[in-house]
Amino acid sequence: GRAGAGGMSKGKDDAPHELESQFVLRLPPEYASTVRRAVQSGNVNLKDRLTIELHADGRHGIVRVDRVPLAAKLVDLPCIIESLKTIDKKTFYKTADICQMLVCTVDGDLYPPLEEQTVTTDPKANKKKDKDREKKFIWNHGITLPLKNVRKRRFRKTAKKKYIESPDVEKEVKRLLSTDAEAVSVRWEVIAEDETKEVDNHGSLTSLDISSPGMSGHKQGHGSSEHDELREIFNDISSSSEDEDERDHHDDEDLNIMDTEEDLERQLQDKLNESDGQQQENEGSNQIAMGIQKQIDNLKSKLQETQDRRKRQEDLIMKVENLALKTRLQAVLDEFKQQEEREKQQMASLQEQLESLMEK
Repeated sequence: GRAGAGGMSKGKDDAPHELESQFVLRLPPEYASTVRRAVQSGNVNLKDRLTIELHADGRHGIVRVDRVPLAAKLVDLPCIIESLKTIDKKTFYKTADICQMLVCTVDGDLYPPLEEQTVTTDPKANKKKDKDREKKFIWNHGITLPLKNVRKRRFRKTAKKKYIESPDVEKEVKRLLSTDAEAVSVRWEVIAEDETKEVDNHGSLTSLDISSPGMSGHKQGHGSSEHDELREIFNDISSSSEDEDERDHHDDEDLNIMDTEEDLERQLQDKLNESDGQQQENEGSNQIAMGIQKQIDNLKSKLQETQDRRKRQEDLIMKVENLALKTRLQAVLDEFKQQEEREKQQMASLQEQLESLMEK
């Protein structure tokens, strides 16, 4: 049986737990009808016929209907339900949110033994104890028959939130930024979900390498001041990063091309200086010519790669419809085109050097 929610007014000397102002009172059928009749007749002496008294634990208590004591237990409902009030049965006013129910039984224990408070120093153990204690007062059903076992049938377990302390997050972000700043090359790619299969065939789609030989001078030029700035910003962070060995193998090749080109150029210069007015001029020229040829071959493969990337980027831009994304992709494409131009110029100047050597 069930009686409607009653508004509770509690005296000051009652249990320290303040109950919400409304809850569902569930009584055995015969007592429920007694209370219902008493409420409907509008008897002023309802206080004498129905009393509710909670024990100190705030979960057990005694409900007396016409002085007959019933054992009561306060349980938590699966979710909040609203109680509404109406005078004309047309307009309803919300009066409260209800999330608890007082269940009364005839055969229950009027004075259940209080749990002995075993205090342990371990906060985790204490937490678990509290949790287990609360579990006893979880009601698995709704307040109507179709909602029997609703908690198990319709409610999923609450997702656990993993909180990370925000200083740690900031530190991690700074670390990532600083490793980015020191990286030889940075690459990123856009993968549209329906194109993932195609993307796999291409490998990395829009990988923008900063370490192209064409940009090498430019990178060292303004890069160093940028590095100093970044070092200042990040000086509180150790830049020891485990991610470095994960750096793409391909980047190392780029790096070597870059180094070898500069070394070769340096050697070239030295040899040119040496070979002025010396007998082994022909021998030197041959070596230099070989060096230049090697550089040209390196550049050729590099240029081919850049052209492939540019092509892929152009194909991608054709497919994308999002304007903002298109603009970003276009910026990367322009970068590729510039890189291609630089590589072509470099090739041209190397070819010229080679030809002038041959003429000598």
